[in-house]
Amino acid sequence: MRNPVTAVKQTAARYKTMDARDKKSFWVDAVLNNAIYIILIIFVIYTWTQNSNILSGPSIVNLINLVASNLPMALGIGGCIVLTGTDLSAGRVVGLTAGISAALLQTATAANKFFDSLGEPGLAMVFMALVLALLLGGLVGLVNGFFVAKFQLHPFIVTLATQLIVYGACLMFYMSNGNNGQPISGLSDAYRNFVTGTILPRFGNNGALTIPNYVLYAIIVFAIMWFTWNKTTFGKNMFAVGSNPEAANVSGVNVFFTTMMVHALAGVTYGYAGFIEAARISSNVANTGQNYESDAIAACVIGGVSFVGGTGTVSGVLLGVVLLRIIFVCLTYLSVDQNLQYIIKGAIILLACSIDMRKYLTRK
Repeated sequence: MRNPVTAVKQTAARYKTMDARDKKSFWVDAVLNNAIYIILIIFVIYTWTQNSNILSGPSIVNLINLVASNLPMALGIGGCIVLTGTDLSAGRVVGLTAGISAALLQTATAANKFFDSLGEPGLAMVFMALVLALLLGGLVGLVNGFFVAKFQLHPFIVTLATQLIVYGACLMFYMSNGNNGQPISGLSDAYRNFVTGTILPRFGNNGALTIPNYVLYAIIVFAIMWFTWNKTTFGKNMFAVGSNPEAANVSGVNVFFTTMMVHALAGVTYGYAGFIEAARISSNVANTGQNYESDAIAACVIGGVSFVGGTGTVSGVLLGVVLLRIIFVCLTYLSVDQNLQYIIKGAIILLACSIDMRKYLTRK
């Protein structure tokens, strides 16, 4: 990756040698390629003029919490996009693993207890539920990767199918054991303290602000994924397959294995996200996780993970998640109707993909 300072100096030197026409084209391209960031800055400034609370301590802490809860799943889908694919099953995997985690970790005295035979969960049970969520998510990812790699099916079709399968399994789970589709709540203190508790000191007025543990876990996940993408052979192979699978195969890269593992790793991040989400929202229903994948895909594209394959960074995904969360926080402060937010979300995805394709065609 080029040093940003060096890149700026090289661009400045090249700009000095341009004639008037090329300079005009340079600025047009700069504005178009960065349109989404420019719009975002203007939008934030406008929101601040309407409601200055957006820059308050509680608002910033809330933004950090939202980024931490959304980042792991976006990192997982980011790998699939690097392979020129996507994953539509992500949100439903989050919903299923959230439901199972919540059912296993209800307090002994919870109303509508899902598993009557289970007592009060301790920390050991919390870790067991986490491992189960990771394994279940990884299994769905392996299934996705197998059909993509073995039968050369498009990831859109494969993950659409597994989305429906997982959702059906989720509905059946909520209807089983006498639950009859009721929300699963009444989570144990051990579970809630592990996820939403904090080991950091309180701050703000009278200690009203806290950073929950899952923010720290998200930092760890980010570090692991950064190392995996940038410092391992697996990461290099992932980008090679995404850029040109035929060339990667000729170069000795195991395309089948790489594709399988990218999807499996993505599934693991969904399972983790489900485990965190269950404790974060406290009351889980069959529709938990619905459309989560659209936010993750939008964040990846905004952050520079290209659908043409072989392009993307972990830091870019983080930037995309932050920017997307800022947009929705602004919409909330402006009291924009929830239904209208879906339209805005779709427009953001369309704009980001259009900008990405324009960059690709310009390079080509």
